[in-house]
Amino acid sequence: LDQVVVRYGGRTPLGPIDLDVAPSEIVALVGASGAGKSTALRLLAGLEIPAEGSVTRPDATDRTGFVFQSPTLMPWADARTNVALPLELSGVPAAEARRRADEALAAVGLGARTTARPRQLSGGMAMRVSLARALSIQPDLLLLDEPFAALDSITRRGLIEDLHRLWSARPFAAVFVTHDVE
Repeated sequence: LDQVVVRYGGRTPLGPIDLDVAPSEIVALVGASGAGKSTALRLLAGLEIPAEGSVTRPDATDRTGFVFQSPTLMPWADARTNVALPLELSGVPAAEARRRADEALAAVGLGARTTARPRQLSGGMAMRVSLARALSIQPDLLLLDEPFAALDSITRRGLIEDLHRLWSARPFAAVFVTHDVE
């Protein structure tokens, strides 16, 4: 991953966004609701086009993972299928996608829950599936939009520790939006 740079002159309560993210760097965006944190993530992901300013990203071959505030899992699909989806959509053969999905689920502590449907998972487990899905593509850039905000403090702390452990094993750039200063 080359440097990711966001220059967004649009109106936010905090003024323009000016953000640089270096390879393997973890950046936390902390601020009040409505300050433009999620807008910055959507710009980084290419989900929005800036009305002013620019977003400079590496070429189109980079891999960006996105973990949303809620797990956004397909309710009819098991954990393995939910995690394998972005791999299959990018052309990874189904058997390889399932293997990598199983590895990603094991990495977040859900190796024994690969066939569980979202309704069979706790909130923390569902977020782990969502995190595994984002990590399964081996992202160069991981965007996290308050993914642990609705979880209890023990589960939230465990997921943050897991995320740091996974980052230590294979560093990637990450932008983490949160209200939680800790």
